[in-house]
Amino acid sequence: MTIRAGFVGLGNIGKPMARRIVDAGVPLTVFDMMPAAVVELAAAGARAATSAREVAEAADVVGICVRDDDEVRAVVLGPDGVLAGAAPGVIVAIHSTILPRTVRELGEYAARRGVAVVDACITGGAGGAAQGKLTYMVGGNAEDVERCRPVFATSAERVVHTGPLGSGVSVKLCNNLMTYLGFLAAFEATLLARRSGLSEKAFEEVTRANGNLTDQMLAFLSLHRLPPESRKHPEFRQMLQSFTRLAEKDLAVTLEFARENGVDLPGTARCRELMARVYGLQE
Repeated sequence: MTIRAGFVGLGNIGKPMARRIVDAGVPLTVFDMMPAAVVELAAAGARAATSAREVAEAADVVGICVRDDDEVRAVVLGPDGVLAGAAPGVIVAIHSTILPRTVRELGEYAARRGVAVVDACITGGAGGAAQGKLTYMVGGNAEDVERCRPVFATSAERVVHTGPLGSGVSVKLCNNLMTYLGFLAAFEATLLARRSGLSEKAFEEVTRANGNLTDQMLAFLSLHRLPPESRKHPEFRQMLQSFTRLAEKDLAVTLEFARENGVDLPGTARCRELMARVYGLQE
């Protein structure tokens, strides 16, 4: 029997993920608070819904890709939310970067209705989603993960079952810590090299050769190498502001997760304070 998919949250990453599902021929029902995104997916072949509840009524696996813990709770538990429309046996896949305890709490609510939850965080960005090269970190029951795999495979290069519910987003939080600290290191090292008169080309060649400068860091640094007029353009500044807010939010969640586990992360805390500078919004 063909699996039916649903998707709530058609933003920067959610939209290309959903587009990959519909392009793969998987029946898909979508909802977003922004009607234009729904219209775009409907034009590509998805079925438009007017609520998360309606999405769940038409799906076997419902993906959720919204901003934070509060938005995920509203999508799952609201009067027109996923659990209001999901039949027993439906699986809810949470792609959002939220606290592991939130995922487990929602798993408990869902279980009372015979609905399963997996936390299926992703890494690879919007480009990776569009190209089908995401890595999924999935926590939950192994059978539930396998049932979701055909949907995840539409945008995945790799699907990793990380362990029990909450472990997928835990891995994502630790991964994000490394990503943003890496961006900070690349930014400050390159700034020092430039200001001290070193050849940036030579510095890049050395750090690429020894593995210190990754592809992801290099892509990040390209933002700083655009002409000044491009960097000052309002649309580019708006994009940088969006990146900065997301980084600050993700690192705040990581720090809360660390506190819950009795771990002090002073470097991560300082990195969060510096993200506007790292992305070039501040000197």
